[in-house]
Amino acid sequence: MFFVDTIEVPGLGNRSYLAGGEHTAVAVDPPRDVDRVIAVAARRGVRIAHVVETHVHNDYVSGGLELARLTGADYLVPAGARVSFGRVPVCDGDRTEVDAGLSLRALATPGHTPHHTSYALEENGTAVAVFTGGSLLIGTVGRPDLVEPRLTEQLARAQHASAQRLAGELPDAAAVLPTHGFGSFCSSSQHEGGSTTIGEEKASNEALTRDVDAFVADLLAGLDDVPAYYTHMAPANAAGPTPVDLTPPAVADADGIASRLAAGEWVVDLRNRVAFAAGHVSGSFNFEAEGQLATYLAWLIPWGKPVTLLAESPEQLAAAQRELARVGIERPAAAATGGPADWVRDGESPASFRRATFADLADRRPAGGVVVLDVRRDSERAGGFVDGSVHIPVHALHGRLHEVPDGEVWVHCGSGLRAAIAASLLDAAGRDVVAVDDPFGAAEQAGLTVRTP
Repeated sequence: MFFVDTIEVPGLGNRSYLAGGEHTAVAVDPPRDVDRVIAVAARRGVRIAHVVETHVHNDYVSGGLELARLTGADYLVPAGARVSFGRVPVCDGDRTEVDAGLSLRALATPGHTPHHTSYALEENGTAVAVFTGGSLLIGTVGRPDLVEPRLTEQLARAQHASAQRLAGELPDAAAVLPTHGFGSFCSSSQHEGGSTTIGEEKASNEALTRDVDAFVADLLAGLDDVPAYYTHMAPANAAGPTPVDLTPPAVADADGIASRLAAGEWVVDLRNRVAFAAGHVSGSFNFEAEGQLATYLAWLIPWGKPVTLLAESPEQLAAAQRELARVGIERPAAAATGGPADWVRDGESPASFRRATFADLADRRPAGGVVVLDVRRDSERAGGFVDGSVHIPVHALHGRLHEVPDGEVWVHCGSGLRAAIAASLLDAAGRDVVAVDDPFGAAEQAGLTVRTP
């Protein structure tokens, strides 16, 4: 008998896996914080004998090199990947024994990267699952535009061919186990579902139901913005990431927080957006700990800028530090727990701003002097926008605050999370801001005119 355990990394929209038999196991695309993988192996009572990568990752710092070092496992990396550390190079067709009667077969599946490799998990010679990394995902494929713009169309065509190969060589019952696609920006589009098989993908995945030209045209037309921090991930992974350090950061008091703000450092409040709007340290930014913290903070912050974290509890702080380490934000410069009363200097008061709904905006707008700021991505705005609104995606706002017209700014996104981030940026810049904490679908229902380009 074999097992496959899934290790969720929901903040990044990724999954890693531990698969094995009675005695030994293989870890696939492990996250930076490898203690989670080691804990799963310990619960299973197995030794991690192999660590494999499907590709050099563009969206997170891999824990593969460190996991192999800690466990003594062989570190398998596609032969075509250019890396600066010793590893076992994997070529198409290579087989690796995982446990008695259980093996991995490498399948070259270029597309997400030129060297991308999937691994079929075979029990007694029959494929029971396939680790597809950024190749065949649930209902879609990994995006082909993260390596080099000049290769994008070529890699898109390779994605189609790779998906066809997997569907043609593997049995319908084989489970498809991708690394990306659960909210990850490495996915070319977002689809619902937590599990799938080769047979199910044959019936629904456009890479398997459409001809290559139509598939590639739509794939390229639908590609969304790329998080800025992706630029730093592949080089870090190719060089060989350093071990993660999750020891508690230095403690910042109210004077220290004020000094860091005065020095131009980022002070990030991890509390939920309702609490932040009600009261916060003036100049701090709000990135909710539960709201894709790593993706959005790493996307917006100037790379290498020191960051101080403000959290409600030591537990929230530790979880945030762990999540940020996964994307290369190695160590907070400092941190504090508690609330605004603990973080604001004596004699000073917390800052605040208003929250509202689209119905409130509809009531307020006839009075004039209102700027409606849409911070959704281009692809979202293409589906409809509030008439007369200004559009600056949240990931670009910090560098384009000067483009926001004068007046009271009502900022919205698709649900409220990114509007809260944007409102905190505007508030820190001294603007009069109202955060619209409402689903975008409520805009038209509230009587606002919604137009399409």
